[in-house]
Amino acid sequence: MDIQHVGGKNMGDVLLYALSTCGWCRKTRELIESLGAEYRYVYVDLLEKEDMDEAVGLIKELNPALSFPTAVINGVVIVGFREEEIRKALKGD
Repeated sequence: MDIQHVGGKNMGDVLLYALSTCGWCRKTRELIESLGAEYRYVYVDLLEKEDMDEAVGLIKELNPALSFPTAVINGVVIVGFREEEIRKALKGD
């Protein structure tokens, strides 16, 4: 699976499942970057079929509605652009 890495300050394990055409996904990435966090992301819609099927299966376990963005920040699943939840998860509060 093609997971991209963005450098920054280590604020724990941050993985974002997103769509390349999703405005809320873009806003989520911009927020994480503005906070200076290191993170990984994958554009599910740009994956090859086998990898896409794998990613969809993983996302459904975290978010049965399979909506985007789906972020996993230090074990906390955050669905959608939820600025305060994202900030809190990155701070470890």
